Amino acid sequence: MNFQGKNILVVGGSSGIGLSLVKLLKSNNAAVYVISRSKPADLPEGVAHLQADITGNLDAVASFLPDQLHGLVYSVGSINLKPFNRLTEDDFLNDYRINVLGAARIIQQALKQLKNAGSASVVLISSVAAKTGMPYHASIAAAKGAVEGMALSLAAELAMQQIRVNVVAPSLTDTPLAQNLLSSPEKREASAKRHPLAKYGQPEDISQAVAFLLANESSWITGQVIGIDGGLGKLKTS
Repeated sequence: MNFQGKNILVVGGSSGIGLSLVKLLKSNNAAVYVISRSKPADLPEGVAHLQADITGNLDAVASFLPDQLHGLVYSVGSINLKPFNRLTEDDFLNDYRINVLGAARIIQQALKQLKNAGSASVVLISSVAAKTGMPYHASIAAAKGAVEGMALSLAAELAMQQIRVNVVAPSLTDTPLAQNLLSSPEKREASAKRHPLAKYGQPEDISQAVAFLLANESSWITGQVIGIDGGLGKLKTS
């Protein structure tokens, strides 16, 4: 994959999957733009950064983006695991606001630049939990299900403008967001055993798939939800 001459926006590129993707894109010659609440110390040199909260004021985005945007990745999410009877209305609203409305708002902000590129790719992040029933996931599964539904609608609506929209749906990945779920050797072992491939994900597992969906090599792929989940979403091996 070579992203020479391509402008790519990564929202939430300060850690985990997002930062892994930023480094991968930069190493493959992309011009990378990052929006996140904080600027990581190890952000690659030459990456443009805008400090902003995606749920807050986005007025600065218009002047931050280049005239043409060939790719947009929304790598912002939440892990809110609670028994259903402990979930509040605010829990549901907050997960929806972060995962769905945040993505919708930034795509609206960047739509002109995506159209200007002549051909562009949008990639959103869902979760294996959106289609695989898991206890304590009701709020986040509802939000990620909405992400997938929005992506499919956008893929149909934007196809005539040559803007592709796809989703990757990871299972548990070793990122700061998941640190409480992988905080001990026992938890790591149990998490690995839940997956048919007997391991949990690494940020690079997801960022490599996202980069492919941004690249010219995937130019005939749109409207897809691709599970990057160690087989958990589809396979029963015991």
